[in-house]
Amino acid sequence: MTNTIGFIGLGIMGFPMAKNLLTAGLHLVGYDIVSEKVDRLMDHGASRGTSLRDVAESADVLITMLPDSPDVENAYLANGGILECMKPGSVAIDMSTISPVVAVRVAEAAGKVGVPMLDAPVSGGETGAINAKLTIMVGGPIETYQRADEVFRALGSPTYCGPSGSGQTVKACNQIQVALNMVAMAEALVFGHKAGVDPEIIVSVLSGGYAQSRVMDVRGPRIIKGDFAPGFRSKLHFKDLNIIRETARSLACPLPATSIAYEMFAVMQAHGWGDLDHSAVIKVVELLSDTQVHSNTHG
Repeated sequence: MTNTIGFIGLGIMGFPMAKNLLTAGLHLVGYDIVSEKVDRLMDHGASRGTSLRDVAESADVLITMLPDSPDVENAYLANGGILECMKPGSVAIDMSTISPVVAVRVAEAAGKVGVPMLDAPVSGGETGAINAKLTIMVGGPIETYQRADEVFRALGSPTYCGPSGSGQTVKACNQIQVALNMVAMAEALVFGHKAGVDPEIIVSVLSGGYAQSRVMDVRGPRIIKGDFAPGFRSKLHFKDLNIIRETARSLACPLPATSIAYEMFAVMQAHGWGDLDHSAVIKVVELLSDTQVHSNTHG
C-alpha cells in the first residue's frame, strides 16, 4: 500500500510505534514538537519532518498519535493544518484516543478534500507498543481499512469496528472496563491487606481463578512493589474517562460505576499523581482506608 508514512506525535506510545514501522521496512518521516524525539527516531532510520505541513505534504499515509481531542482537531482542521496539505487519495489515520464525535467531525472534513480517514485508537500500553502487540480498534471506510492492513499489522492486531467514530467508541468501552478492573483490583488488595493477608497471596490466588484479569497479571505484582512507573499515565486515563462521561451524557446513557471510577481518578489528579501509572488508583483506596499495601521501594 505505502510509499511514505508520515508519523506525527512521538510520545510514550508514538515513538515505539513509529520504530516498529521502520523495523517492518517501511519508509517513515517523523515529526514531534520536541525535536530530540525526532533525533532519536532518525537513529533508527527515519527521515526528519520539519513541520506538520512538511510531513503531510510528503506522506502517502499519515498517522497521528496526539494527546487529546483539541490537539487532533487543531492539527487537522486549523489553517495550514494537515488537511490543507495532504495529497488527495492519500490516507489519514488518527491513532489517538479522542471523542467519537470529534473523530467523525474530522473524518467528514477529510473526506471533503479527498482524503479517506480512519480512527484507530489502540490498547496495550507502552509494553504493547514496544512489542508490536497493540490491539487496534478501527473505524472508517472498510476499503480504507483494507488498504491500511500492512501498517496495522506492523503495530499489532487490528479489528474493523464499523464506520467513522466506531474505533473510538470501542476504545471508550475498553477504557471503561480497564478503569473498573483497576478500581476492583485496588479495593481487593486493600481489603485483603487490611484483614491481614499477604498481598502476594491475594494476587496469586485471584490470578488463578474466575477473578483473573490482564490488569491483575500485569499490574498486581508491580503494585505490591510500589512500582507505579507509567505504562499508561493516570492523567491520560482520566482524560479518557472524561470523554466517556461527556459521550454517555449525549447518548442519555447512565454509567454509574464508571462515574465512581471517574471521581477516583479525579482524586489522583488532585493529589498530583497524574504522571503515575493508572494502577496508582490504589493510592486513593489506601488513603480512604488509612493503610498501605505497597512497599516504598519505588517511592
